[in-house]
Amino acid sequence: MRHLSRIEVNRASLLHNLEALKTLCPIARKVVAVVKANAYGHGLEPVVRALDGQVDYFAIDDIEELYAIRKISKVPTLVLGYVQRERIEDALALGSELAIYDVERLPWIQQACDKLGIRARIHVKIDALLGRQGLLPDEVAQFSEELKKYPSIDVHAAYSHFANIEDTTDLNHAQAQTTEFEKGLANLAGLMDRHESATSGAMVGEGATSRNQWVRLGIGLYGLYPSPQLERTWGALGLKPALKWISHLAQVKTLPAKHPVGYGLTYITNKRTKIGIVPQGYSDGYDRGLSNTGEVLVKGKRCAVLGRIAMNMFAIDLTEVPDAQAEDEVVLLGSQGEDRITAEEIAQKTGTINYEVIARISPLLPRVFS
Repeated sequence: MRHLSRIEVNRASLLHNLEALKTLCPIARKVVAVVKANAYGHGLEPVVRALDGQVDYFAIDDIEELYAIRKISKVPTLVLGYVQRERIEDALALGSELAIYDVERLPWIQQACDKLGIRARIHVKIDALLGRQGLLPDEVAQFSEELKKYPSIDVHAAYSHFANIEDTTDLNHAQAQTTEFEKGLANLAGLMDRHESATSGAMVGEGATSRNQWVRLGIGLYGLYPSPQLERTWGALGLKPALKWISHLAQVKTLPAKHPVGYGLTYITNKRTKIGIVPQGYSDGYDRGLSNTGEVLVKGKRCAVLGRIAMNMFAIDLTEVPDAQAEDEVVLLGSQGEDRITAEEIAQKTGTINYEVIARISPLLPRVFS
């Protein structure tokens, strides 16, 4: 029996988006699919299965995601985030490449290499005017000297990340970042690959040049644009959202006039009203900010959220769908009939971004291919 609520992931859309984005960076030697955060909420397993053999690398955040990938794929995998010292050996044993952003980790990597009898490939993260994880450009020379003490560690690539490239046409900061990145690179011995661009960088052309051999595809891979501005500019790419969030009506009932709906009495019916109960809530990732503002689709019609979103359920107005019955399909995100609820629409109503809307969908919901 199918779960009452689920996430459908469209494989054809993922592959279409991958090919569309490749046209922006035809010189890239390595295409990296970023599948961290449960593949941006789409489900790590179905996305990795869909892209296995289609990309050169996967990029993830932590070792738990690495374990999950290795059950499915042998594609080279870069761990971008923090790995505890005592788990470095496990990460290397699973064939990962680690992001390195300080000297503290180097002896632990060497120790793991000695124990495993292998060499480690690392990607040096340079913090070029982002103020997050990474070595400052002026610290790279010292890091490079320290690295000489560890013969089993090879620098495979150096990388950075743009800070202000999605919502602006002013690329001065991005260009300054590239300059700072270059300063850091000059202090790393030997030739190596480099990468700066995620989806937004590829779209604006920053970092997607002959200097950068890799491109990291994240949000665009899933059919979403990094910002409304970039969607207006690159809408012709025809990216296709790959995710559809489906539930079903758990109950249909009619309330009398002047009847409260949900916690806090934030909605009171003004007439006899047919409502439906949707068995999803903020514990599933359906934001509480959609209380009294959100909409879902039932039989292709928009139905307003009534009252507050609760932990596991919320109510909707079925006035526009008089023939609705229990177990009818409800679309929280995605298309039904001629209409579509977009991640951008939800983000606007909840004061956030499309990234957060999809990444916060509960990993407990089943993910299936459509």
